Amino acid sequence: MRPGLKSSYGPSSRSVSLWRNSRSRMQPDLFFPHLSANPPPTRTHRHGISSLCRAAAAAMKRSFDAMEAKPVFLSKEERQRLALERRQAAVADQRRSALDILQSLPRPPPPPPPSGAPRDSSSSHRDPSDRDRGDRDRDRDRDRDRDRRRDDDSRRDRDRDRDRDRDEPSRRDRDRDRDRDRDRDRDRDRDRDRDREHRDRERGERDKDREKDRLEKMAEREREKELEAIKEQYLGSKKPKKRVIKPSEKFRFSFDWENTEDTSRDMNMLYQAPHEARLLYGRGFLAGIDRREQKKAAAVFEKETRAEQRRKFGVEDRPEDDVADKKKAAAAEMYDAFDMRVDRHWSEKGIEEMTERDWRIFREDFNISYKGSRIPRPMRNWPESKLGTELLRAIEKVGYKKPSPIQMAAIPLGLQQRDVIGIAETGSGKTAAFVLPMLSYITRLPPISEDNEAEGPYAVVMAPTRELAQQIEEETVKFATYLGIKVVSIVGGQSIEEQGFKIRQGCEVVIATPGRLLDCLERRYAVLNQCNYVVLDEADRMIDMGFEPQVVGVLDAMPSSNLKPENEEEELDEKRIYRTTYMFSATMPPAVERLARKYLRNPVVVTIGTAGKATDLITQNVIMVKESEKMSRLQKILTDLGDKTAIVFCNTKKSADNRAKDLDKAGFRVTALHGGKSQDQREISLDGFRNRRFNVLVATDVAGRGIDIPDVAHVINYEMPSSVDTYTHRIGRTGRAGKKGLATSFLTLDNTDIFFDLKQMLTQSNSPVPPELARHEASKFKPGSVPDRPPRRNDTVYASH
Repeated sequence: MRPGLKSSYGPSSRSVSLWRNSRSRMQPDLFFPHLSANPPPTRTHRHGISSLCRAAAAAMKRSFDAMEAKPVFLSKEERQRLALERRQAAVADQRRSALDILQSLPRPPPPPPPSGAPRDSSSSHRDPSDRDRGDRDRDRDRDRDRDRRRDDDSRRDRDRDRDRDRDEPSRRDRDRDRDRDRDRDRDRDRDRDRDREHRDRERGERDKDREKDRLEKMAEREREKELEAIKEQYLGSKKPKKRVIKPSEKFRFSFDWENTEDTSRDMNMLYQAPHEARLLYGRGFLAGIDRREQKKAAAVFEKETRAEQRRKFGVEDRPEDDVADKKKAAAAEMYDAFDMRVDRHWSEKGIEEMTERDWRIFREDFNISYKGSRIPRPMRNWPESKLGTELLRAIEKVGYKKPSPIQMAAIPLGLQQRDVIGIAETGSGKTAAFVLPMLSYITRLPPISEDNEAEGPYAVVMAPTRELAQQIEEETVKFATYLGIKVVSIVGGQSIEEQGFKIRQGCEVVIATPGRLLDCLERRYAVLNQCNYVVLDEADRMIDMGFEPQVVGVLDAMPSSNLKPENEEEELDEKRIYRTTYMFSATMPPAVERLARKYLRNPVVVTIGTAGKATDLITQNVIMVKESEKMSRLQKILTDLGDKTAIVFCNTKKSADNRAKDLDKAGFRVTALHGGKSQDQREISLDGFRNRRFNVLVATDVAGRGIDIPDVAHVINYEMPSSVDTYTHRIGRTGRAGKKGLATSFLTLDNTDIFFDLKQMLTQSNSPVPPELARHEASKFKPGSVPDRPPRRNDTVYASH
């Protein structure tokens, strides 16, 4: 750094850089080409540089003071004014700096005078020292003027800062008042917007309700028109046909009286009040009519006749006559010795007093039907079931008060070790119907010990899904705990080595899925040498899922020597133990019948209700929608449910995951269940749904069979299945254990395969059929069939648009 360039207001390096930058920006070579070589700085240069340093230091100090000062909130006009002043000051500073630099540079020599001009001898012979002295005086005057201007600028800045500090409190108050007014206006606008949104929401809800009522009325009118069209099509028109009178009959004289020509009713009082025949003055009876009703009518007639006679002759009523009338009325309510005896109801009788007629009424009351030979009587309550004392005590502790219809019919058959095919509605208590006879059978066998544990379990229960197998295990453990019977569950998704180790330790009952049980048998983890009790739960579902080879493999692994004889008349050896096979399902397709014919011996088919029919406790609603409308309708239904639980069924795993994500974003407590999840994830989802941590379960058909989740209020078919059997099982997740349920299905024009069966099912259950479904051509004929006749000329044809 050169000496003499240091400034008292800031570092000299910054001053030098400022000087160099300004010098490079100005480019004096452009203005003075003859000064292209930069000479070393003279004293005048040093004075200019020192003045630049002082100006820069003053500007830096003002900027530091402004940064250290407290923030001041200025209005928009004040900010504009200050920015304009700063800009003008900066422009003035730049202009002065450029002027100072140009003035500090040495002036070019004056041009030589022309050759003809006379020269001034004094100027040509001037002393160089005088010229330098004049330059120094000029530089000193210029520095003095510059310092004076700088002092004036600093004084003006101080005055401006003082005025600003003086005006600061009043400006702050004005800003505070302005902010307060702005906040008040903002709150007022926000309240006004909130009120407007509330009014718009109420208006929108009223419009929605009005539109809903209008659509319901339109649907009702469409339904009435459709019913009228159907009645007209099948029953004919009600319009009276105009009778065509032949000319030969038009003028023919008729000797018969017409009804309009009979005037005797108007003339004779006898025809207006005909008197019915009273046999033996009211003591006789007409054949074929209830005697008690005739006695009631006779007592009333006698009372009215006596009252009329008393009014006619002016005789007053006596208390004795009123007592006699009451006795006769009470006697008319009772049956005398000559009347037909009316028996008591079967519920008022003991089992010894039950007649064949009582048993028939009993079966009709519970909609129980049998198919087979040598069928035992159904049980009416638990004490009549002939189960063991310990098992009855376990039933009482579990809390089963009254048996369900399938339990009344199937348990006596199981106690006789008969092969049973049970067809019952979903949620009817089929699990206990085969678990209780199985446990009763095991209690008569020697307990599992080290001597016989290697021979395998006594009973095997197979189910199509892991969740159903674990549910059957829970139900079995409820009763087996009181009897000391060990139950083991073998399902996929868990270690097969651990499950094989549990079987080798010894157990009486194995509950498994067919695939995992066959793997254990093939790997020699388990054997079925002493298994003589087999239960196939949801057999049709196992066949549909392709488990028929595995089921056949498990049944073939059991000893075949203990099969019952095929001849029904042949007597069974009481000392031998025969294989007992239970097969339960809600439907009975041909594949299941084929399996039953091969492995069941003289089975008894027990049917509760109608095969493949949903229970009457479920209200079925089918809505015809477009694909884009499904999610909005689903969210509305779930919002209306509140805290109640609902299951949403989809056809694919991807669709189930997508629907679960959409509902989760909408704020619902939702979980998903399908075959793509691990066993732990599936158990967590089911437990969370049972414990009400989640109130919406989005699932595939994995949850559609046999899984018992209590108090499911609503089942929603977001995507319709391809078969009505799957539809039956899906909606059977609600309306269980005698409780009512609701099922809603979204139907689109892509589901034509199920239109016919769905319409038949809705008609049988007295559920409303959507007009779009009733009018559709696919709902009139079964898929794959050909119409029997072409449409007639007077048929009403509905065109879909």
